[in-house]
Amino acid sequence: MSLSLRGNKAADSILRFDLETFFEAVQNLYHKEFNPDGTFPLNVAENKLCWTELKTKMQEITAREPIPDWVSRYTSAMGHHTVRQVIANFLSRHLTGCPMNPDNIGMSAGATSVIEMTSMVLGDPGDVAVFPAPCYPVYKADIGHKAGVERYDLITHHELSEIQNGPALQISHLEKTLEDIHSQGKRFRFLVLTTPDNPTGGAFDFDQLITIADWCIKKGIHLIVNEIYGLSLIDTSHPDLREDYPNHPKFKSFANIMAEKQSDFLHLWYAFSKDFGASGFRIGLVYSHNKKFLKAYGNFNAPNMVSNYTQWVFERVLKDDDFITHYIKTNQQRLTESYATAIQVFRELDIPYIPAVGSLFIWIDLSEFLNDQTQAAENEFWLELYRKTGILLTPGEGFGHSKKGQFRVVYPCVPLEDLKVALGRFKDFVNMRRNIAVI
Repeated sequence: MSLSLRGNKAADSILRFDLETFFEAVQNLYHKEFNPDGTFPLNVAENKLCWTELKTKMQEITAREPIPDWVSRYTSAMGHHTVRQVIANFLSRHLTGCPMNPDNIGMSAGATSVIEMTSMVLGDPGDVAVFPAPCYPVYKADIGHKAGVERYDLITHHELSEIQNGPALQISHLEKTLEDIHSQGKRFRFLVLTTPDNPTGGAFDFDQLITIADWCIKKGIHLIVNEIYGLSLIDTSHPDLREDYPNHPKFKSFANIMAEKQSDFLHLWYAFSKDFGASGFRIGLVYSHNKKFLKAYGNFNAPNMVSNYTQWVFERVLKDDDFITHYIKTNQQRLTESYATAIQVFRELDIPYIPAVGSLFIWIDLSEFLNDQTQAAENEFWLELYRKTGILLTPGEGFGHSKKGQFRVVYPCVPLEDLKVALGRFKDFVNMRRNIAVI
């Protein structure tokens, strides 16, 4: 073999089932005037609703301000100290609502690097990381390719109706999972929760997080909470949406639990890719009170450091608190408007969905259109929808769930007017399919 065992395994792996079709779709994007029959790839988690505002702000900074000399030099592998201080202030004011220590922050080139690095530090090859299903498919590669940690999909429900009011994870689920992993002779090393969730958009109740954190600390299992969508929140009081939220769920950052418990087993992930629509800038963060973890992370992190220039630009953006406050508010308003537009169509079509508290997603159930409850039937329908409408959703394959026919809709990756066109096509397709079924 010309490659290592590791290299051959990576070469033979499929990162995402839908990537090849995605790259096909982006070559034929919809445009009202120039390509009205084009495609809508609504499958990759990008938020494009406020990029114009952020781009303008960055252009103003880079045109007006001189680049500091530290940008050209080596800095701490965890990120430049002034940048981490600004980020700590930003997180405290806008995300967590509690003091954040810049010395407890590590920065890497994107959320993927943070996940990979955390796995390298916490897990050994063959250890198990647990994810409540359905869950972001590429976690498997992020924790496995280099760290060799295995993914375990913990299924807490089968029907969407069971998680209408938020994630259903209970201690009984964790106890059963721990027993199952131990029976295989393996170690349950860490649990990862995403809140708001990918793909359902649900948020963990704060008391629920406290209970889970206490269980993990007692068992010596690391708990990592990913708040990468923590500012991408939906206005649940919106008149077109509030009927979906009888309990008025609220997002509250896990950092508050970390501050209270000061445990070496609790960690937080964040990145600027989703809330700021800046995935290409590659800035991911880990926050921990575990000093040994942070030391190891820094020693591993040199190949994954964030460009100093990128650090500086974001530092200058984050220091303008008036801009950040306005940006977050505007982004949430636009997310809510696009989300409500999509939800109204799904309601009209009687398509089951999970009411999202935040994130960039709507998790819908299209199982009525499957010929049978198999992965092959799901993939066949997914491709049929794309070929006939140009709408590319994220298929259920890789999310680790038991029910086939569930799909993720990324609604803010196109402008609202374009989303309305895509939803019109979707509506026509569903009605056509149902008419054929009746005949």
